[in-house]
Amino acid sequence: MSVDLSTLNAFDIFKSVLANRLKKGKVSDTQQRDEDIPDEEEPKDHSAALLEVIKSLPPGGFERLTQRLLRESGFQQVTVTGKSGDGGIDGIGTLKVNPFVSFNVLFQCKRYQGAVTPSQVRDFRGAMQGRADKGLIITTGTFTLEAKKEARRDGVPPIELVDGEALVEMFEQHELGLVPKRSYDIDEIFFQEYRN
Repeated sequence: MSVDLSTLNAFDIFKSVLANRLKKGKVSDTQQRDEDIPDEEEPKDHSAALLEVIKSLPPGGFERLTQRLLRESGFQQVTVTGKSGDGGIDGIGTLKVNPFVSFNVLFQCKRYQGAVTPSQVRDFRGAMQGRADKGLIITTGTFTLEAKKEARRDGVPPIELVDGEALVEMFEQHELGLVPKRSYDIDEIFFQEYRN
C-alpha cells in the first residue's frame, strides 16, 4: 500500500488518533492529558553553569576571556599583562567615553568561590597608583560590603566592581559563550474551550 505524503496533514492525524483513543474509553481524561504531554524538563540554571565553566578555566584563560568581554563592551586597546609581581594587575584597556574623554583602566580578574575583601581592593589600588585613571576588579564570586565601600572611598582612584551575577548579565547581553533559545509556555485558557 503506497501513501501519498503530500496529502497527509499532521493535525488531522493527531485528531483522528485522539478521537480513537477517547472512543475506546480505556483511558481517563486526566491520564490522556498526562500521556500526551511529555514531561517538562526542569529549566537549567545557565547562570550557575556559566560561572562553573568560567571558574574551570586556567588563570590565563579567564584573563583572555575578560579581555574579550571588555572589547565587546567598548574598550579599546585591551591587553592582558599577566606578569608575576605586577601587584595583581592582569591587564589594561582604554575606555573612550567621547572624542574628548577617555580613561585608562587597569583590571584584575579573580576566579573566586567566595568574596573579595577590602584588603584585596586596597592592594589592587596600590598596584594601580599612578598607572591608570580607574580600576576594575572582575570576579566570579562576590564582594563584601566593606570591599564595596573601599572601592568607592573618597580621595583615592575609583575601582569598579563586577561580581559573578553582573558578569553573567554581561555575557548574556553580548551573547558571549551562550546560545540564546526561545521558550514557550502553554496557554491553558486558549485550550479550555477544546476540552469540552
